Formats: sequence, structure tokens, C-alpha cells
Amino acid sequence: MVGHSPCASCKLLRRRCTIDCTFAPYFPSDDPHKFAIVHKVFGASNVSKMLQELPVHQRADAVSSLVYEANARVRDPVYGCVGAISYLQNQVSQLQMQLAMAQAEILCIQMQQEPALPVDPQLTHQSDVDDKSFFLHNDLPQYLNYASSSNVIHDSLKRESLFGHDHMVS
Repeated sequence: MVGHSPCASCKLLRRRCTIDCTFAPYFPSDDPHKFAIVHKVFGASNVSKMLQELPVHQRADAVSSLVYEANARVRDPVYGCVGAISYLQNQVSQLQMQLAMAQAEILCIQMQQEPALPVDPQLTHQSDVDDKSFFLHNDLPQYLNYASSSNVIHDSLKRESLFGHDHMVS
């Protein structure tokens, strides 16, 4: 911008910041790291092309996405944000499994507390028997002892969590 300090991109690239600078609205001079990391991962020319191809109202969201992806790519050069997404999906899967086990345990406790009902000899079809009795006559733990179906990338996340501190993934 003429008469003002150059935007972070023009400052880093050591060029004059014009009034119609593509980067100025999204990379202010007070946050130079934001452009530096995007430039390191994607390159200024590629970012400029991407922004110019988008309508103006979508550019701010695109810059936010580029900054997020660039940060993820610097943290994990191989998987980037895909590693973070996989890590979070694995956590969701593990929590769903824990919830299912807790619900099954609650069901078993409730069934043990129910008074025993006399069996009616006229009921001969399996479909007529209460669904809960299936769990009492079968080995419930074998149905709950399953592994997560998602094959998740753990290696890089074992060393460093998404939030920058050490954390072991179980």
C-alpha cells in the first residue's frame, strides 16, 4: 500500500507493495509468520494464482485453509493435515467403542436386576424371545472385543501431538 508499511508478503519478498496487492488484505504486516509459512510450503506464485482464481468473498477462507495446511505440513511433512484428521478419527472410533462397551455393561447390569420371568411353553420361536436374552446366553465380551476398523497413521503423531507437546497414542 502506498504510504503505508508493506504487507507481510511484500516485506518478505522485498518488493514494493502496491494498492492492488493480492496479498495485502490477507497477510498484514503485523503477522509476518503467517505468510512466511504459506510461502515456504506453497510458494508465493502458487498462492497468488489460487487467490486470483477465487471470488473475493472466498479468499479469506482460502487463506485460512492454506495457513492451516502449511502449519500441519511443517509439523508433519509426510502426512500434513491428513495425519491430524486420521488421529482425530481414531480417537472418535476408540471413544465410540468405549461407549458401546459401557452401554452393553449397563444393559447387562439392568438385566441382572430384572426379576426372572417364567418361560411360557407356548413360545417356541426365537423371534418371540426378548432380544436382551441373546446377550445373556452368549458370550457378550467376544462381540465387544473388536479393534477399530480405521487404519490410522500413528508414527509421526506418537512423537508429537497436534498441539505441540509429547503425547503417546495408544
